Amino acid sequence: MRTAAIIPARYNSSRFKGKPLADLCGRPMVWWVYNQVKKSGRIDEVYVATDSGEIQNTCRQYGINCLMTSPEHATSTERIFEAAQKISADVYLCVNGDEPLIDPSLVEQVIPNEGESFFAANLIAKIHSPVEAVDESNIKVVTDGEGYALFLSRSPIPHPKSSIDFDYYKHLGVLAYSMEALRFFAETPRGRIEAIEDINELRFVEHRKKLKMIPVEAHTLSVDTPKDLDFVRKVVQKKLEEGELTL
Repeated sequence: MRTAAIIPARYNSSRFKGKPLADLCGRPMVWWVYNQVKKSGRIDEVYVATDSGEIQNTCRQYGINCLMTSPEHATSTERIFEAAQKISADVYLCVNGDEPLIDPSLVEQVIPNEGESFFAANLIAKIHSPVEAVDESNIKVVTDGEGYALFLSRSPIPHPKSSIDFDYYKHLGVLAYSMEALRFFAETPRGRIEAIEDINELRFVEHRKKLKMIPVEAHTLSVDTPKDLDFVRKVVQKKLEEGELTL
């Protein structure tokens, strides 16, 4: 089974313009994400999918496989679908480009054991802080008994009216799709609830398509703002000084 990882990299991010090119200890952030994912022995190919000539030029400078995609895509999933049509694989991974220290062994956990004609999966992690639970940038997830998504929301769900014996889980920016699942997403209009919450994955839920949620132990360091970048830069610098990372 052939697996390709695609890192969507849009230049005009609403919260942090030019984020994929942000400097992290002498390398652009997209370089860190790409090289972390390439460490996996279960991923056959890794690409960056962008709509920016500047990002494409930077990828060329660092020897990063890069595919140009349309600037008209409303979601990263649609960008992944366009890029996937140029790559021969059984499973396509989406790895968000704002996790420069993403653990490749973590990414591997979303890869299915065998190919399915329709397959969509998403990593989720337990929330350990009340701040994370109320932060709308953290998408909360509720699953059924078999681990499939029932609902995703920017609000804390479920609500603890009758019990506090549960854990909150948040969606991580690591997903896996078959080509059929990507095509379904690209060819299906945005649903009412998806538009209200602004959560791509609700497109599967609203149309009763199975979306597997895979819990993992993860303490992620995502970069959503320049303030986040300052924090992650200090972490990277320390890891470089201690020999845990190399340029």
